[in-house]
Amino acid sequence: MNGILVIAHAPLASALRQCVLHVLPDAESTLATLDVPPNQSPDETVAQARALIDMLGTPHTLILTDIFGATPCNVATRLVDGARVRLVTGVNLPMLLRAVSYRHESLDALVSRAMLGGTQGVMPVSVSTQQSQIRRSTHDQNHRDHQQ
Repeated sequence: MNGILVIAHAPLASALRQCVLHVLPDAESTLATLDVPPNQSPDETVAQARALIDMLGTPHTLILTDIFGATPCNVATRLVDGARVRLVTGVNLPMLLRAVSYRHESLDALVSRAMLGGTQGVMPVSVSTQQSQIRRSTHDQNHRDHQQ
């Protein structure tokens, strides 16, 4: 089984974890988070992240960060070795739910699943009138719902 570590600007990592545990409470032991507060040194953040990876106690860890090039991502790049620890940036809730759901797969498969979850979870939504509702014309003279 793979561990998953979310490193993000405070309080995003913890908020994402709470959402995931609401849906998948059995993921608690394999999902760790690190909220990076403003003005914390990168070295301190790296040390905390290493401790969390060790705490997960899994052979492989997927790290998810919020924004490429920001402190959480820059810290995470110092932990990635390409074999035991991998990194994907741009974390969102669909990505994290997908990663947690497939944490039993190989690390390479987990990376692919997470990326698909993140991209497939972003879509335009068209709002349409339900068939059971009658849509009034905006030029309807009998429409008296508006204020005058």
